[in-house]
Amino acid sequence: MKKVVIAAAAMFAATTFAHAEGFAEGDAAKGEKVFKKCAACHAVGDGAKNKVGPQLNGIVGRDIAGVEDYKYGDAIKAKGEELGAWTEEMLFEYLVDPKKFVEGRSKMTFKLRKDGERNDVIAYLKTYGE
Repeated sequence: MKKVVIAAAAMFAATTFAHAEGFAEGDAAKGEKVFKKCAACHAVGDGAKNKVGPQLNGIVGRDIAGVEDYKYGDAIKAKGEELGAWTEEMLFEYLVDPKKFVEGRSKMTFKLRKDGERNDVIAYLKTYGE
């Protein structure tokens, strides 16, 4: 049993790092421009409120599906129970294709396919804590 758990953990880590291969530190100033694509559904900053999607203050390190007053779908809640909190690498992978990352019905259909844009928007989001 111990070997199965170790093998599963190793496979998960290898898969995560393979997908996050293009992850690097981004440029928050460039990320602010990229975030304009996200702003129709998400907000950040003082007084940020939920829109179609949850507000994103403190997203890095926050529990997946962790905004208390936002109504999440069952698939993202299950992903949160499985993985815990958002890391930069997980956000990088999620933003490529949210529906693939969540593996179920997801409200988020928008994708950021360019590695640089994902790195930059994550750097920008990191400037907003709780």
